[in-house]
Amino acid sequence: MLVRIGIITFPGSLDDVDAARAVRLAGGDPVVLWHADHDLKDVDAVVLPGGFSYGDYLRAGAIAARAPLMQDVVTRAHQGLPVLGICNGFQVLCEAGLLPGALTRNSHLHFRNRDQVLVVERDDTVWTSDYSVGQRIVIPVKNGEGRYVAAEPDLDRLEGEGRVVFRYVDGNPNGSSRDIAGVTSENGRIVGLMPHPEHAIEELTGPSTDGLGFFTSVLKAVVNA
Repeated sequence: MLVRIGIITFPGSLDDVDAARAVRLAGGDPVVLWHADHDLKDVDAVVLPGGFSYGDYLRAGAIAARAPLMQDVVTRAHQGLPVLGICNGFQVLCEAGLLPGALTRNSHLHFRNRDQVLVVERDDTVWTSDYSVGQRIVIPVKNGEGRYVAAEPDLDRLEGEGRVVFRYVDGNPNGSSRDIAGVTSENGRIVGLMPHPEHAIEELTGPSTDGLGFFTSVLKAVVNA
């Protein structure tokens, strides 16, 4: 079974080609999706890649979250479609209401670009089954509005429900609350994170191959569903 993973391109997307390559290396079939269409092309999962959708002129991800195709993504996500949001894609998922919290300007007000250590907090989501709890992985982070925030009661609820998937280790690159780098939906089928796993899939170009596990995980989840 060849698993079809849709990659949505928004105006300003930068990493859609990289995400497609990651899907291909994992053994899946990347399917190009355009934000203005109402057609998910019968994909088995969706990736919202990084970039600067609409230049982030209003608020990171705010306009992209209202794109025609996102209406279909929201509907299908509520029905169980696996969705991964990376960087700006994470921002879009929060703005669309599929994940809690918001991404704001880095606390130090600078763009941060570096290889980042993360610790895995959940290995039972659709996107993280090829990892183990407590595992440390290294993938790049590159953002100017990557600070994850939420009201204290909401953060307590996320912690209590075990919905923090990744935390920053060896330094918080953007001031995110409680070192949170990624969160998941209640059913574990939607994951958003600020760092870029699609840039850590080959020894030649990445700091590691640690990011490939996101894409192999979802392929296994779809095949075994």
